[in-house]
Amino acid sequence: MTTATPTPAAPRPAADLTADEARRITLRAQGFLGAPDRRAGVRGMLRRLGQVQLDTISVLARSHELIPYARLGAVGRRSVEDAYWTDGHAFEYWSHAACVLPAEEWPLFAFRRRAYRDRPHWGHELSPAAYDAVIAQLRAEGPRTATELGGAKNKGEWWDWSDAKIAVERALMYGEVVVTERRGWKRVYDLAERAVPAALLHDDLDDTECLRRLVRQAGEALGVGTRADLADYHRIKGEAFDAVVADSGLVPVSVAGWGKPAWADPAALATEPRGRHRTTLLSPFDSLIWERARTERIFGFTHRLEAYVPRQKRVHGYFAMPVLAGGRLVGRVDPARDGRTLVARQVSLDGPKAVPAVARALREAAEWVGCDAVAVERVDTPELAPALVKALG
Repeated sequence: MTTATPTPAAPRPAADLTADEARRITLRAQGFLGAPDRRAGVRGMLRRLGQVQLDTISVLARSHELIPYARLGAVGRRSVEDAYWTDGHAFEYWSHAACVLPAEEWPLFAFRRRAYRDRPHWGHELSPAAYDAVIAQLRAEGPRTATELGGAKNKGEWWDWSDAKIAVERALMYGEVVVTERRGWKRVYDLAERAVPAALLHDDLDDTECLRRLVRQAGEALGVGTRADLADYHRIKGEAFDAVVADSGLVPVSVAGWGKPAWADPAALATEPRGRHRTTLLSPFDSLIWERARTERIFGFTHRLEAYVPRQKRVHGYFAMPVLAGGRLVGRVDPARDGRTLVARQVSLDGPKAVPAVARALREAAEWVGCDAVAVERVDTPELAPALVKALG
């Protein structure tokens, strides 16, 4: 007979927040409320968020480009890539998913590198000689893609990796190799000893300290969150969160309507969130909204990425992007491009008051990606279509 792990007792709240206060704290922590620090730019945004999720889907742009655009406005797309991948500022590793991470977080993932070293992976067999050969090639030749290391695949299905691909991915997980950029969406690998700044290239922190710091970082990035919110930010197990949260520096709070204990960054509680709200399209992989239950709890907005849903079962479209305006989610747009026209294949609006905000978000996104026109194919509330088209004009 097995017994369930008991749920830790809820801590006594240090503050009681309204749902609206929690929403505004979240928006400020995530960079959507108040003037952004444009001097810090994309790199400052990355440090603030602690990570930016990568994804293969590219509609207007790839998600790691959309995330700084949503916060900073029309930052140059080439400058986004340069900010991430030059001067040893960032690396790619497994956090919430495959993410761009600021270089200073390298030591915090020592716990994950140790865990990977201590267990087998994927059922792939690999000889020590094959592993050593990839390391030797990187040492001799410098940064390489898997193709340049000998080919990423055998002749089977997509998961039928070559020995070189298995070896370099294993070395990545172990921390001997690091991804230094994406080139044509292919990972570019280099030795960690070359790519990671020397002062950061260590696994000195024990697991408890790694987890404590990552929980604190998640709290600073989210402003306020439940156990599930904060643990999910870097995909930490709930039990590990429980073991370190008391020493993380976050303070327990209650949020009206949440129904679960929560923790907040004390700095986020020190001043009232004020300032200008961003109006923008949001990538479904944006950390403001990537967790469905949290999005519903904070914004009263149900959103699901439908890219992996069969076409006939989609409700809002392949890559429906929520529209943020005035600190609320006021609609969705499923975008596409046709030459120099941004096409809104499907638009949903939270009533007539959402029309100007959605039109503004569409115009600004079109300009950012080099389009000079916006076309609307379908509006879920057809009676609002003429007003939206007029606002776009």
